[in-house]
Formats: sequence, C-alpha cells, structure tokens
Amino acid sequence: MAEHSLHSQWKPLLLGRYEVGKLLGRGTFAKVYLARNARTGESVAIKVLDKEKILKCGLIGHIKREIAILRRVRHPNIVHLHEVMATKAKIYFVMQFVRGGELFARVAKGRLREDTARRYFQQLISAVAFCHARGVFHRDIKPENLLLDENGDLKVSDFGLSTVSDQIHQDGLFHTFCGTPAYVAPEVLARRGYDAAKADIWSCGVVLFVLMAGYLPFHEENLMAMYRKIYKGEFRCPRWFSSDLTRLLSRLLDTNPQTRITIPEIMENRWFKKGFRHVRFYIEDDRFHNLDDLDAPPSPPPDEKSESESESDHESSSSFPSSNQGLGLPRPASLNAFDIISFSQGFNLSGLFEERGEESRFVSGEPVSNIISKLEEIAKVVSFTVRKKDCSVSLAGTREGEKGPLAIAAEIYELTPELVVVEVKKKGGDKGEYEEFCNRELKPVLQNLMHDKSAAAAHRDNIASDTE
Repeated sequence: MAEHSLHSQWKPLLLGRYEVGKLLGRGTFAKVYLARNARTGESVAIKVLDKEKILKCGLIGHIKREIAILRRVRHPNIVHLHEVMATKAKIYFVMQFVRGGELFARVAKGRLREDTARRYFQQLISAVAFCHARGVFHRDIKPENLLLDENGDLKVSDFGLSTVSDQIHQDGLFHTFCGTPAYVAPEVLARRGYDAAKADIWSCGVVLFVLMAGYLPFHEENLMAMYRKIYKGEFRCPRWFSSDLTRLLSRLLDTNPQTRITIPEIMENRWFKKGFRHVRFYIEDDRFHNLDDLDAPPSPPPDEKSESESESDHESSSSFPSSNQGLGLPRPASLNAFDIISFSQGFNLSGLFEERGEESRFVSGEPVSNIISKLEEIAKVVSFTVRKKDCSVSLAGTREGEKGPLAIAAEIYELTPELVVVEVKKKGGDKGEYEEFCNRELKPVLQNLMHDKSAAAAHRDNIASDTE
C-alpha cells in the first residue's frame, strides 16, 4: 500500500499518541486503521474493538487471552503487538504495520519459485516452533494470515483462534473445532479431540503445497467432497515438484497425527535445510535485534590510541579506573546516596549476596573487566549468549519454555573509586530456572569476586556519615 497517499488523511490524535489514517480492513468485531506514532513517526496498524459488542457476545475472556498470547510470542516472524490501550467504549491493539500485505495476494498471481516458497516455509516453521515452545497453538494457519514486510520477510498474524496449553482437556487433547476448512487437519474435522501442534503442522503442509502449486491440495466445490479427500489424504503433487519436496509433503499431510512429521524432523529434512539459518535474536527497547550481528568483530574506535598510550594503559591496569580505560570500558555510573538507600535498607552493602526475589546484589573490589570476564566464563560453561554494552552484561539461554529462554542482566555501578556494586536481575524466562542458575552457576563463581565484610563495612560507615 502506498504510504504517502495515506499520510495526507490523518485524523486527530488518538489518546494523545497516534495519528489515525485510512481504514485498512474490517471484521465482525474490529476495524483496522493505519496510524502513525506522533512522537517517533513510526507507522503502525491499530485494531479497534467495540467493547459493547465484545461484552454482549461474551468474548472478553477471548480478547484477554489473545493479548496474553501476543505478548508471549514475540518473534521476528510474528506480527508484533506494541501496546494495548482502552477507553470506556473501545479497545485498541497497536500492532506492527506490515507493508507488503498478505502472502495470499502473491500466490493469487501464480505459484512461487521453489527457493522463494522454501524461504517463506522456513520462516513459517521458525515462528510456529517458537509458538509451540511457549505452549501457544495458532489453529488458523493459511496464506491470508501470513503477511510480508518491506524486506519480503514473512509475519504470522491473527491469533484470534489460537489457544494455549493450559486449555487442554484431561485427555491431553483440544476439542474446539476451528480453522479454515481447506487448511484443517482430518483429526480436527473428526471432532474427537486433537493435538493442536500436529494440526498446525498439517496446516503448514497445506500452505507449502499452495505456495509451490498455486492451488489447494484438497479442492472441491462441494464441501463434503473436500472433507472426504482430507480424511483420506487424497492429493497429487504436480510434476514440477522435486522428489525431496514430494516426500516432505507426504509426511506433512499424513492423515495419522501419530506418524505425521514433527517440527524437529522438519528442521532436519534435506529439502527444508537448504539455506536455512536458525533465527537468533534478542529484544531491547521493544525492538528485535539480530544476535548474529554481535558475532561480527567490533569496528575500531575513530580515535585509536598510539602504541605508547596503549602500553601505559596496560602497565597501570592494577588500579580500578585505569583498568577500565585500558580495555576500552567506560567508567561505571556512580551511585548517589538515594541510589544506595534504594539498593539496600540501612546501607547493608556487605560482601554477601543479597537476594530480593528475582534480583541479587553484591559489592566487589575487582576491576570491571574481571567481573565481565567471569560472567563471560559462566555463559560459556552453560552455552549462553553474551551481550555487552558499557558496564552491563546480558546473558541469554537457548532452552525454550512457555516463558521463553532464561535472560539475565548484570549491571555494574561505582560505589567508591575502589568498590563497585554488581546487580543481577532476571529479565525473562522461568523463575525456578533463574534460581537454579544462580545457585549452581552464578554464586559459586562470583563468590570469589565479593569484597570482604570488614572493608565493605568501613565503606558503608563512610557513606552513611557523608549522607547524614
């Protein structure tokens, strides 16, 4: 959609934050508008829901679940929910605006090249795998719910029919019939309970067939005739499909969910693996960042030091401030009296770990470079990703769970010219996993960096007297 033609039609600010533009689409309970963040100029899509209609139809629980799901599944190949706002009459979902439109529109023009179809399918499976790891099942995967951004990357949208693992019945299955008939798995049609993860995989198989063939694998004008074909798994691959693709589709569109291919098996499939790279990302300031960018060697600073200056820095590395400068590390932010009071009641900054739920603090007399090195060692032992920025370090795990991988941030603050406070916080993941990591990995290593009690007490008294 041509954005410049829309920007001339902005309406007054919505809730003082967004300029609302042209209507992009409408459904039974919602309308979607193009909008622009008045502060940043960023284009967004705002889904507007009528509270009265939602309450009349008893859908308030459904809306709350959709919000919770969208906040749980933040992934580069999933449409991003920025925020939710509300007035007495309306609910507003502020979403990422995906400029390229529906994948369906591309397929409607004809089948795609194999490499293009493979790339979209790889991105779809990456997003679905991410959802399933968090206990979220889409249940309405089809080209109309797959969008393309300005870079040609796929974004999964419309989680209105999605569900979560805690809604599974006692038999371990889901029983709600939902989805678009041509993309629905045979076990869903049977209405005897189904594994939602397996049903999503079937739908992904139908999408792949459509991308490659330009038409549906199970297509009949008569709905019951189409259902019969789906039940029996009756479809034929066109002659231009490679043998590897045909074998993969036979596993994706296996009518028996027990023997249907799984996501780990898809990712090991020869046809799928061609050119595939796992998505490695982190979220900071509500934006996605590629972890692969961190692996690139850092560019040299614009004002490189002379050899003699570097040597003098190295020789003076025993003192705290110059050790930071010698390694190109900035000096940590200093703590004022108010920071210290908020950090620890009664200035109790002893050299022991002080635990407060999902965060811990300790005092150290070690150079910042040593502390960061120790954190990097810990990350290496447990195969965590490390990100460094100034005097902060972020550690991120790879093990997926319903709350995502464990993410930990360590911030280093200057207490005195000789002492620092290290604050460790859980930023994401499961609380139990965080506590286990602290007890087994973090504390034993960092214990050696903690300052002795007598010295810390002396500094505590000095600080206390200075603030009186």
